[in-house]
Amino acid sequence: MGMLDGKVAVITGGGRGQGRSHAIELAKEGADIVIADIGAPIEGLTYGLATEEDIAETVRQVEALDRRIVGVTADVRSTEDMQRVADAAIETFGRIDIVLANAAVHQVLPDTYTIADDDWHRMIDVNLTGVFKTVRAMIPHLVDGGGGSIVITSSTDGLRASPSWGHYGAAKAGIISLAKTLAVELAPEHVRVNVVVPTGVNSPMAEALMDSVPKTLERWGFATDRANLMREVGVIEPVDVSNAIVYLVSDKARYVTGITLPVDAGYTVKH
Repeated sequence: MGMLDGKVAVITGGGRGQGRSHAIELAKEGADIVIADIGAPIEGLTYGLATEEDIAETVRQVEALDRRIVGVTADVRSTEDMQRVADAAIETFGRIDIVLANAAVHQVLPDTYTIADDDWHRMIDVNLTGVFKTVRAMIPHLVDGGGGSIVITSSTDGLRASPSWGHYGAAKAGIISLAKTLAVELAPEHVRVNVVVPTGVNSPMAEALMDSVPKTLERWGFATDRANLMREVGVIEPVDVSNAIVYLVSDKARYVTGITLPVDAGYTVKH
């Protein structure tokens, strides 16, 4: 018996990294899974995103756990794509109980005050508007099913200063406010809404940006110490975030809503 037996979870950004880990860990607890990922590059980013092969690999790993899963190629920036993901979940499983709005992109730039329009809009469109479009498509099904759980992935950059990627920090702060509002509005519908706030995570996205980070640390070190309070922890693993999410979406957290849960090795405690 798992903590999530009989539940259906929709996960964006499920092709690799944290999203794949969340799919696997929720499946281990008995959930059936729908993953969505873009499966293609986004113009203007310096690193590749999940491919259709990555989506297929997540499907393979979940099926190896004897759980059912559907993989959908979809862009969180598209209202139509997010509706298509919701439709796929209902057509296959008949319900949606859990939504993990996890998909995100990142970008390191010289500073925030010279960010170009295209770079700003891309970050906000994926990391903030994409979360909104994801939950907007799924919430009616959670309500129709009598309730459920939403967990949105923010970042420590949504709580502290984000030199060289202020557009990323602004989006991640915005979704914290969005989640709190949704928690209030959806409480009467028995839909809980929470946020996880990871520090740096060992993922393909983080790995792709590592060459750019040292310049940021050198330039802005006077203002922000990027090290975790638990200094031996450089980055956490995706499963560390997944473990927190499993708790938040389970009945063990049945009265937990509207919170922002750091999984950050103490990073946000520092002054």
